[in-house]
Amino acid sequence: MNSLPHTGREKTDNPLWDYVQSLSPEAIAKLSQPNPEVAQVMERSIAGMLGTLPPEGFDVAVTTSRENLSKLLVSAMMNGYFLNSAHQRMAFDHSLQAIHSDDDLDSHE
Repeated sequence: MNSLPHTGREKTDNPLWDYVQSLSPEAIAKLSQPNPEVAQVMERSIAGMLGTLPPEGFDVAVTTSRENLSKLLVSAMMNGYFLNSAHQRMAFDHSLQAIHSDDDLDSHE
């Protein structure tokens, strides 16, 4: 039997789905927490997509079709994935820079 560890579920042809299915509830809860920086950029991006009238003095209502709403949601989700990946890469780059600066300090001693 070819099952995922700790779940008893069968593996699929989608490695990403198998990985998500194998995560513990604690790991999923942690991954589900939005990064505040990414959330702020997403809010600005979605506001830009919808129009940017200031909320003070305006009660803006947006009317659209189901198809256009689905396109907006897909765009927002893809933008979120991109921004989250960019945030992870930025953290990774900062970690690498810190390691290299530590190496430089060690080589000068």
